[in-house]
Amino acid sequence: MTQLSISTGAGVFDAIAAGPPEGRPVLLLHGFPQTGLVWQRQIEALAAHGYRVVAPDQRGYSPGARPQRPEDYRISLLVDDVVAISEELGWAAFDLVGHDWGGAVAWWTAHAHPGRVHSLAVVSTPHPGALATTLRTDEDQRTRSRYMIDWRDTPATEERMLAHDAQELRDFYAGKVPQDSADAYVSHLSRPGALTAALNWYRAGRPEGAIGIIDVPTLYVWSTEDSAFGPAAAQETGQWVNGPYRFETLQGVSHWIPEEASETLSRLLLEHLQAHG
Repeated sequence: MTQLSISTGAGVFDAIAAGPPEGRPVLLLHGFPQTGLVWQRQIEALAAHGYRVVAPDQRGYSPGARPQRPEDYRISLLVDDVVAISEELGWAAFDLVGHDWGGAVAWWTAHAHPGRVHSLAVVSTPHPGALATTLRTDEDQRTRSRYMIDWRDTPATEERMLAHDAQELRDFYAGKVPQDSADAYVSHLSRPGALTAALNWYRAGRPEGAIGIIDVPTLYVWSTEDSAFGPAAAQETGQWVNGPYRFETLQGVSHWIPEEASETLSRLLLEHLQAHG
C-alpha cells in the first residue's frame, strides 16, 4: 500500500492506495471514529485481484481538508468531495464502498451521481430513507439513534471522549477492532481540532433535499450485533433499491464489520464486484 495526497478544491485529502494503476477503480469511504485504515484488509484483498483501490481520510479527518464550521460538513459537500477525489484520480466511473458515515455518503453519492457509480456496496448503514422511516415507526431504532442527538447537542462531547486517555473513544471499539488500529484512530482524533471536525458530521444539520431510490447494483451488509442500526432499518433498505440488490446478514458480528469480519467482507465485496463487472 502507498500513501497519496489528493488535491481538490475543498482541500488536500490523505489516502491509502494499492493495486495496479490500470485496475478497475474502487473507492472506499470510512466512518466515525476511524480513518481510511479501517479498510486495510479489504484493500489488500481487492488489490490482489487486480483492482485499483483508494481509501481517503474524509473531510475533517484529513488535516488538509478540515473546515471549522459544522455547516461545512453537509451531506451535499461530502458527496462533492467524493466526486472531486474521483476526478482528481482520473476516474470517470468507479465502484463505491462505504461503512458507517462513509456508507451514508455512499448512498447519497449513488443517488446523486448514478452515472459515476458503477456499483455500490454499503456496510452497516441502512439507506437514509429506510433509516428515516424506522426513526418514525420503530422505537428500537429511535433508542439506538439517541447517541447522535447527544453528540450533536452537547458542547463538551469532545472533552468527555478524550478524557482519561480517550477512554470513551476507546470503548467504542469494544475489543472488536485490532489494538494497533484503535491506537491509531485515537492518536489521529486526539490531534487539535480533529475530533471536533469528525463530530461536525453529526452537527451539520439535515440534508438539503430528499434521497430517493437507488438504481445501481447494490450490496448491503448488516450485522446482528450492530448497536447503531437495528433489524427494522436493515430490512427496510431493500425497498429503496431498484437495481440488482443483495442483502447479507452477518450473525454475531458487531458494528465494526470491516475489521471484525474482514475475510467475510472481503469475499462479499469480491463477489459483488465480479457479479457486476
